[in-house]
Amino acid sequence: MKALDEGKDLRKSKKAEEKAAAKRQSQLMSRGDAVFYIVNDLLLLIFLLLVAYPIIYVFSASFSSPRAVMASKVILWPVEPSIEGYVAAFKESRIWTGYGNTIIYTVCGTCINLIMTILCAYPLSRRDFAGRNAFMFIVAFTMIFSGGMLPTYIVIKELGLIDTRWAMLLPSAIGVYNVIVMRTYYQTNISDELLDAAFLDGCDNFRFLWQIVIPLSKPITAVMILFYGVGHWNAFFNAFIYLSSRKLLPLQIFLREILVLNQMTSDLTFDPKLAAAKQGLADLLKYSLIIVSSLPIWCAYPFVQKYFVKGIMIGSIKG
Repeated sequence: MKALDEGKDLRKSKKAEEKAAAKRQSQLMSRGDAVFYIVNDLLLLIFLLLVAYPIIYVFSASFSSPRAVMASKVILWPVEPSIEGYVAAFKESRIWTGYGNTIIYTVCGTCINLIMTILCAYPLSRRDFAGRNAFMFIVAFTMIFSGGMLPTYIVIKELGLIDTRWAMLLPSAIGVYNVIVMRTYYQTNISDELLDAAFLDGCDNFRFLWQIVIPLSKPITAVMILFYGVGHWNAFFNAFIYLSSRKLLPLQIFLREILVLNQMTSDLTFDPKLAAAKQGLADLLKYSLIIVSSLPIWCAYPFVQKYFVKGIMIGSIKG
């Protein structure tokens, strides 16, 4: 009996030691996790401040007076609140012309991009598509080698697209990287069993694409809309090359002209007070135009944000 009692006591002591060791390990892991989370949160907070402060500063400066902006009094909040910069910005007829053109290029260009990308990515995602690998090689080849600026300009000229809206839409009708991303999404999320079941019910390829594939691909479609839309909204280089008519120029070109024109005007003014006032207005106008040109994208982003993370993480998990 005594031996049995000693054996029980020994087992109890071992269990107690194991529990104590597990508790110490748990406490150690908890402390390590706590340190990790604290350091991680601090780093993320620093990065947030580095990214957010310039935006807050530009926003505050755009609602401040020209004198406060010139004197560098704006730090975080608007100083001597004023909407003089926005009044000056929207008095410019070029801003309205540029806004209208940019909206047209963004909406129409994004629609063209989306249609072309889907029609290219879906066949390349089908395993029964004959010559899929060869076509994929041709598509990917253009990411490494291209014709260059002059051959591209000659092609656009021979097609009769110079100084037309199509010059802003057709040369960038499809993005190869986006095609690869969308093709990967279709391969990952649209199963062959779903395709077979749809074909058994009498569904053809176009109906399957329109009624099944596209509705099931909202995350990647939203991401593509965001990528293409932002690209068209900020586009200016093609306008420099292909457009000469001022009624076709996008907003970004007019913003550059307004800023450069204000700078030149202040430099050529001999009255010091008038020169300072115009320079202050030019500086204020710079911040106001940044907000004016960025606001539509900021307003559109929340509507696609819920799809953005899911769509951008395509292919991150295997198996």
